[in-house]
Parts: sequence; structure tokens; C-alpha cells
Amino acid sequence: MNDDFSKLKRKIFLQVVLIAIAAPLLGVIIQRLLIDGLFQASFAESIVQFFQNTFNMSYYEALNIYKQLFRNNKSWWLAGGLFLLLLLIFYFALSRMTKYFNEVSSGMELLLEESNREITLSPEMDFMAAKLNKVKSILEKRERDAKEAEQRKNDLVVYLAHDIKTPLTSVIGYLNLLDEAPDMPQEQKAKYIGITLEKAYRLEQLINEFFEITRFNLQTIVLNKEKINLPFMLQQMADEFYPMLTPQEKQVAVNAPDGLTLWGDADKLARVFNNILKNAIAYSYENSVIDISAVQQEGNVVITFTNRGDPIPLQKLDTIFEKFYRLDYSRSSNTGGAGLGLAIAKEIVTAHRGTIKAQSTREHTVFTVTLPSSDA
Repeated sequence: MNDDFSKLKRKIFLQVVLIAIAAPLLGVIIQRLLIDGLFQASFAESIVQFFQNTFNMSYYEALNIYKQLFRNNKSWWLAGGLFLLLLLIFYFALSRMTKYFNEVSSGMELLLEESNREITLSPEMDFMAAKLNKVKSILEKRERDAKEAEQRKNDLVVYLAHDIKTPLTSVIGYLNLLDEAPDMPQEQKAKYIGITLEKAYRLEQLINEFFEITRFNLQTIVLNKEKINLPFMLQQMADEFYPMLTPQEKQVAVNAPDGLTLWGDADKLARVFNNILKNAIAYSYENSVIDISAVQQEGNVVITFTNRGDPIPLQKLDTIFEKFYRLDYSRSSNTGGAGLGLAIAKEIVTAHRGTIKAQSTREHTVFTVTLPSSDA
């Protein structure tokens, strides 16, 4: 910061030096030209004549008044002249300072404007112009990101509303069939009930996603930390996903050393790992193995989820952690969620003072979660 103000301080210092030099010089000029010069001879005669003509005084009376007012008070007149001069100089210096404040104020007003105008200030205020332009750039990016997130949320709400109609129509249709044909064969009735139940579960899932969209912006993450047996948690999670893996003959392999523990909120970290694994299952090839590995590294626990599938474009590797972002909007709604899974995972990991990142190549995609092993 001291270096930032160096130009401005130099300019102000030079102005002070110039004032310090100019003030006594101007004082000498005032004394020599005005006090000792102008206030003599012609000035004295004009003052004397003025008193004579105006107040009917004699020459000696008028001359005596002149001496009392001017000649005997040269030092006071000199002091008064210097005082007025210093006031003018101070006003000029103050105007220069207020000019800087006005420039900064105008620059701050530009922060609120939606324009491509760059903020420019005096050369000695270049550092402030650079900072204001940086703030302007950050605010504009945040505004764009917020609008994009809002647009994605609105699009998802529309998609979900449309998707809800399909299972709801099926549920109503099959229930009508069951209601209108009470003597329906048991086998056919069981088939219709199974389809209705499946569509009802799908409807419940879509409604939950609506709640997820609303709740994401309102919730505050509060952690209830405890010691977690990580290999047990990961294996239990893999077993729970068995029904999702079987239809496409996918497998999950967990590689974590026995006794590996970390300190964190078990429920919320389970949600992180569930979201990542669900994403890996949705975007991996059939007949492939999803590898979950965990190792201890320098006071941290590093958990990786590796799957073989279509690579994620490089420019989207950071975007996938934004809320309401779905990698593929054309993907079936049965596999694509509300675009909150990875965003919520990042929020939870960050609350644990950890990091989450993604890497993707033609061979595989890897999600890496790094968490402190202790609560130190």
C-alpha cells in the first residue's frame, strides 16, 4: 500500500515544497512593490487627497491619518496580505485533493453501471484505478455467474415440472385401469401395481429435487464432527448402490487400508461420497469398474473416485461444481438430477477445510476429495 501511494505522496510533497518557497518570495514582493512601493508617493498622495476632499481636512491632518493607518502599520498589512495569499494557496491545494476524491467517487459510480467503460484516474492515482477496475471485473463476473445460475435454476424447474407430468400421468392411468377392472387377472394387476409404484417413486424423486433446489440457498452447514471409520463407510455406501449397478453390470471396488480414520460429520460426508459415486455411475460405461481409493497423506486423507466414461471437457471441469449445473441437459432425467449434487459436495468439503477437484482424460475421470485426518 505504501508503494501504491508513492506517486501521490511525491506530488503532494513537491506542492508543499513549492508553497514553502513561493510564500516568502511573494511576501518580499508584496513588501517591496506594494507596501514599500505602492504605499509610498502616489498612493500616499491619493489617500491624503481623498481625506482632504471627502472630510474637508487639512493636508497635515490627512497626512497624519495616512501615517496612522498605513505607514505605521506596514507589518500588519504585510501579515494580512500573506494571510490572504496563504488562504488562496490552501484553497488551491484543497481543490487538488478534492479532485482526487471526486475522481475516485466517479470511479465508484461506474462500478454500479453496466458498461464496458474502463475507470481512469489521474496518473498518480493509477494504482487506485487498477484496483477499482479489478473490483468492477469481479462484480461483473459475480453478476454474470448469478444470472447464469438463476437461468439454470429456472430451466431446471421447467424441466422438472415437465418431467413430473410423465410419471403422474402414468400413475393416474394405471390406477384408473385398476379401478375400472376389479376382476383383472392377478398377474396383470401385479404388473400394473409394479409400474405404478415405480412411477410413484420417480415422482417422489422429482419432488425431492424441487425441495433440494429451494433448500440449497437457505441452509447453513452445521458440522457435528466425530471419528469416522472410512473403509467401513465407503464399503457400506458401495453395497447400497448395488441395485443401481447391477442392470448395467457395473461394479464398485473399494481400496482403503484398515484402520484409516478421519474426523468429520459422518452424515454430510456420506452425502458427499454418495453424490460423487452417483455421478460416476451415471456417466460410466457399461461393464466397467468404479474404483474408490483412500490413502493417508501428510495429515490429510485423500479419497479418489475413478470411473471409465466419456471425458468431461476441460473448460467444464470447474463449472460442474456450480449449483444447478448439469453436464448434459439432453441426458435422461432418470440419470440427471437437479445439478446440485456436486455443488453441495463442494460446500460440505469446504466446510471441513478440505478440497474437491476433478480430472478427466479419454481413459478415465477422477474426482479427488482431500480432507484433514484430524480436527487440529
